[in-house]
Amino acid sequence: MGRQGEPSVHRAVPPPREPPRELPVLAVAGPVGVSTAGRPTRVPPPPWVVGRGVVLFDLDGTLLDDLALIAGVAADVLHKTFGTTVEEARIHYLATTGMPFEAQLAQLYPQASPELRSTASRTFHQRKVTEAYARAKPFPEVPKLLKTLASARWNLAVTTGAETEMAELLLEREGIRYWFDDVLGSAQGTKREHLAEYRRRYGNMPIFLVGDSRFDMEAAVTAAGVQALGRASSIAGWTLTPQDLRRWGASWAAFSLAGLPVALEKLTRAAARPASRNRTPSRRK
Repeated sequence: MGRQGEPSVHRAVPPPREPPRELPVLAVAGPVGVSTAGRPTRVPPPPWVVGRGVVLFDLDGTLLDDLALIAGVAADVLHKTFGTTVEEARIHYLATTGMPFEAQLAQLYPQASPELRSTASRTFHQRKVTEAYARAKPFPEVPKLLKTLASARWNLAVTTGAETEMAELLLEREGIRYWFDDVLGSAQGTKREHLAEYRRRYGNMPIFLVGDSRFDMEAAVTAAGVQALGRASSIAGWTLTPQDLRRWGASWAAFSLAGLPVALEKLTRAAARPASRNRTPSRRK
């Protein structure tokens, strides 16, 4: 053996060779089989395992307590780009939140040129990362909530209009990425498309969307077999009450998600009850 830190020059006995290891097969492709004609075929992969059902969470304002931070950035961008007063711009942003920012601009400033709106959008997304996401934290109850839901065999996912890579980084930074099977962002489409894919993927399993905006509620209500659940918000100069979210289609809403596990239990029992009532009673002998 050479001195510490130096590699050994000679070995008396060569180390045993490990047996060759099989390379893992990607689940999306499925394992390779052999057809009756002797040609390799692809066997369909097994379906994803689902426990109780699926709960998809919006990111901004739902998992992350960052709505006030993002609204401040948006208000300043709208003020400097379109001349809207800061307070009015802030209210306009909050009133249309939940939509992609580009869609918000098209709705708020339809007369502005596409080039001006595109410039404002790029500036907003850059400052959102450096000024809002840099300080964003999960709501206090979120870590325990995710652990509780996962322990109760709920499959969890994130659906957001933010960039997928940024959402992944934020969840990793805050130590909660572990609990989610999937993170769906703008690269995978809109929230409506995310919900449609999950309904196709999971068949008749219960699916819930937890969000904090009218857009989230309406996206869930218009998706077949998806129930909307809401986090109400109350920040300086802006309040979205549980009653507002219920009016837009939420089956349950509160200012905190701490009661979400109990709400899910009640909603799933209520959904199963009509089916049990319609069963044909067994005949007595």
